Amino acid sequence: MEKDSDKPTPAGDSSTSRAGTRFASRETSAIGCGFSNFTSFRAEKQDFAKLAMPQYLRSAMLDSIRKQDVNGGDQHFQMPRPHDDPCCETPVVVFINPKSGGRHGPVLKERLQHLISEEQVFDLQDVKPHEFVRYGLACLEKWAENGDSCAKETRTNIRIVVAGGDGTVGWVLGCLGELHTKGRLPVPPVAIIPLGTGNDLSRSFGWGGSFPFSWKSAIKRTLQRATTGPICHLDSWHVVVQMPGGQVVDPPHSLKATEECGVDQTLKIEGQVPDKVNFYEGVFYNYFSIGMDAQVAYGFHHFRNEKPYLAQGPVSNKIIYSGYSCSQGWFLTPCMSDPTLRGLNNILSIHIKRVNCPDWEPITVPESVRAIVALNLRSYGSGRNPWGNLKPEYLEKRGFVEANADDGLLEIFGLKQGWHASFVMVELISAKHIAQASSIRLELRGGEWKDAFLQMDGEPWKQPMSRDYSTIVEIERVPFQSVMISGQ
Repeated sequence: MEKDSDKPTPAGDSSTSRAGTRFASRETSAIGCGFSNFTSFRAEKQDFAKLAMPQYLRSAMLDSIRKQDVNGGDQHFQMPRPHDDPCCETPVVVFINPKSGGRHGPVLKERLQHLISEEQVFDLQDVKPHEFVRYGLACLEKWAENGDSCAKETRTNIRIVVAGGDGTVGWVLGCLGELHTKGRLPVPPVAIIPLGTGNDLSRSFGWGGSFPFSWKSAIKRTLQRATTGPICHLDSWHVVVQMPGGQVVDPPHSLKATEECGVDQTLKIEGQVPDKVNFYEGVFYNYFSIGMDAQVAYGFHHFRNEKPYLAQGPVSNKIIYSGYSCSQGWFLTPCMSDPTLRGLNNILSIHIKRVNCPDWEPITVPESVRAIVALNLRSYGSGRNPWGNLKPEYLEKRGFVEANADDGLLEIFGLKQGWHASFVMVELISAKHIAQASSIRLELRGGEWKDAFLQMDGEPWKQPMSRDYSTIVEIERVPFQSVMISGQ
């Protein structure tokens, strides 16, 4: 993880004076452009005054983050406070990924700083979410316990807006999960400004699939909804990967090496287990998949990293992605002559646990399936719903329930060859329904396969395969839910 690029602020050089200088210069600039612009500027600030924390609180919080010390902002609580700086009604903190949203990222950041305050809009290149949780929020909690009523009210009512793609949103949600595990409640709810390519998390909670070009007015509406929108919840899923030791793997950002995790020993492994094994763990919010869709995503990500100038926005990304779907063999596959390489059933076995059932149950992998997806949301691949809107009679017949993001279940479905996947993605047909599960166990063995491709929430990786030894993937629901704000 990168470290903060700014040096800690000395106690005598407070953020208050810098912020005041910047604000004054903007007022002067507005006056120079005409009284009407100045009036409009002040009116906008007045409209969103309820989002800005008192100056001493936001300066203390920012200094704590910069110094990476909960006590780093103590000097701001010891200064005289102006009477016209009241505690805000609905404080908002924004995390923005400047790499998302094309050329609009930096301009959007400046606009948000203008409407709220500079100290409450964090550039993720400078301030990481875990730093905000461990130092910024902790600073408020410390002074709330010390009897500062405004710090207590701010900590209780604070809401977070994430401007970025699904990966950015998941990053922030994962860091906020630390509050659950340490009992630091309440956890701030999260709203979304969609700046990514797929934006499935944003779509699922009513924030839309893209940020409108008329963003200057849209950002005002978004901030208003972020402060008034109802609270809803999102399941998250913990993944453990056990693989033979010595395998060289380049895991995604969302998977971390660990020695503390293990897989369920009550279920017998079909293959052999080597003496030395490696463990990785992570969390996903939307989907986990294995097979051809992950292989296409893997090729696309490598192409984008090698030639970033060709993938500079959602439209170009989707065109390149479509090209990779054709070139990776999903439509006209070189494997067709070799039946052992056709379907996932040659390398994969699946066990699941159903709701309120402690026992593992084997699930047959259909022969024709070349990609298997475990889906948490009702939005996949830029707003598609491959599970479909199933009729009550079909749900009852299959023993399914209606899919929701907070039902404690993953929908497991399969995609066949590229033509089948294409029809699914334009919602002419539903995917191949396999099961609904509260836990999933995947066992992979190589055979003729040298590598398998997997992905979590759009982050793909290539998993080496062994003829003799099994790779195990276990997925279980995280015991607490993420707190979201509905944009509808």
